[in-house]
Amino acid sequence: MMSIPRHTPIAPTALRRLDAGAGIDAHRHDDHQIAYAARGVLAVTTDQGHWVAPATRAIWIPAGTIHQHRAYGPTDLHLVGLPASENPIGLEQPAVLAVGPLLRELIIAYTADPEDHTEARGRIRAVLLDQLEHSPQQPIRLPVPRDPRLTAVCDLLYSDPADGRSLAQLGKQVGAAERSLSRLFRDEFAMTFPQWRTQLRLHHALILLAEGEPVTAVAYRCGWSSPSAFIDVFRRTFGQTPGRRFYNSSS
Repeated sequence: MMSIPRHTPIAPTALRRLDAGAGIDAHRHDDHQIAYAARGVLAVTTDQGHWVAPATRAIWIPAGTIHQHRAYGPTDLHLVGLPASENPIGLEQPAVLAVGPLLRELIIAYTADPEDHTEARGRIRAVLLDQLEHSPQQPIRLPVPRDPRLTAVCDLLYSDPADGRSLAQLGKQVGAAERSLSRLFRDEFAMTFPQWRTQLRLHHALILLAEGEPVTAVAYRCGWSSPSAFIDVFRRTFGQTPGRRFYNSSS
C-alpha cells in the first residue's frame, strides 16, 4: 500500500536526473503525464500494478492516478504533462508505450526547456502528440493481486523469480488448489500463470541489468535455463537484445 499521496494539480513538463534507487513519492495530478527514462530504467507503481520501462519505453499515467516513481540505475527522467482534456492515446489506465527513435528525440527536445514558448517548440509538441497517438502498448505490467491465495503465490515468486516450481507445487505450499489459482490468474490478471511469471522475470531482469548485472547472471537469477533462452525472450518482447544501448538512448 502506498503512502498518503500529495496532490499536485499540474503535471510538470521537466527533466529530472535521479540517482540509482531514488524516487518520487506517491502523488497525483489533475493532468495526464508521460514518464520516459532516456537513461536508466523507470518503475511506476500504482494501486493497480507495477509498470517498468527502459529507454525504449515510456509510461502513460492518466489524470488522477495515484503513482510513485523509482529509478534503477542513474536515470534521466523526462516528464511530459498534458491537460486532462487532451488524451492522444485514448487510455484511462496506465500503460507502457513503445518509444521509437523519433518519439524519443521529440520527448527529449520538448522537455529540454519547459519555459520555451516559441512556435518551434509548439511544432515539436504537435508532432509528439501525433507520434503518441500511434505508439503501440507493450505488455510489461505486473497487476496487484486481490485474492489472498493469489497474493501468497505472487509473493513467493517476487522474492525469488528463479523459483521454477509448478503452479500446483506453489499452490500446495500456500494451501490453494492449482485449478483455483489458474482461474484467479485469468480472472484478476487476464494472463495465464506462465505469462505472468514471464512478465515478472522480465521486470526483474530490466532492474538487474540497469543496476549493472551481466546478462548471464541476470538470466540465471531470473529463472531462465540459459543466457540464450533469456536473450531470445528479451528480443521477442523488446525487439532487441539486452545490451547497454537498451538502457541509454544517448550512448
